[in-house]
Amino acid sequence: MNKIFVAFKPAEMSSNAFLGQIKKRYKNKKAGYSGTLDPFAKGVLIVAFGQYTKLFRFFKKTPKTYQATLWLGVKSLSLDNKNIQEIKLIKAFDIKLLEQIKMELLGKISYTPPQFSAKRIEGKRAYEFAKRGENIELKSCIMEIFSCKIIHYTHPFLQLELSVSEGAYIRSYCELFAKKLGINATLSSLERTREGEFFYNHEKSLNVLEYLNLKPNFIKDLTKLENGTKISLEELKF
Repeated sequence: MNKIFVAFKPAEMSSNAFLGQIKKRYKNKKAGYSGTLDPFAKGVLIVAFGQYTKLFRFFKKTPKTYQATLWLGVKSLSLDNKNIQEIKLIKAFDIKLLEQIKMELLGKISYTPPQFSAKRIEGKRAYEFAKRGENIELKSCIMEIFSCKIIHYTHPFLQLELSVSEGAYIRSYCELFAKKLGINATLSSLERTREGEFFYNHEKSLNVLEYLNLKPNFIKDLTKLENGTKISLEELKF
């Protein structure tokens, strides 16, 4: 069965475990997903069956949209609501300062993925090492923040809606935001609401052709085709 749809992954479950449940439900062994979500996060996950699993790299998957709730004054090793080391009662911030920092963190920014992340290291997820107490070195990366909107602020919780590039880590963004405030902060919740043109619609099957992002290509010399001669990849103009 060739099929593509958007599923809603619940929190506290790895993307792989969730895919396993879907495969069991549909009795389909060949399945895959695009855009891994950390176990802590919930939300949109693109799932494909059969031959459609080969098309992930052609899907229009940017920008990605997240709703994140920052818990201000809290220190966590995993930058979420687990592994909390410290909770400080801090004064509320002026909304103008929060708006200013939001603007300062637009565009391309450098970050280091958290130890508790789905980043692959030596074939394993980084959080697998972190759960065993193993420290690993993660290389700095670049993510792009296209937009950020403050949805709600009831101290100490700050809810943001972010539109970001592929490879962005919202927990790292939270850490950068907190540093500019001069405090610790962690995420109390994280939901991916959209991945490019994909959003959750109760597992409705999608027309795969509508979501492909293929560059048009042309044949440089039509003579060979007219004569019924085979052409090579090099003879295509992209």
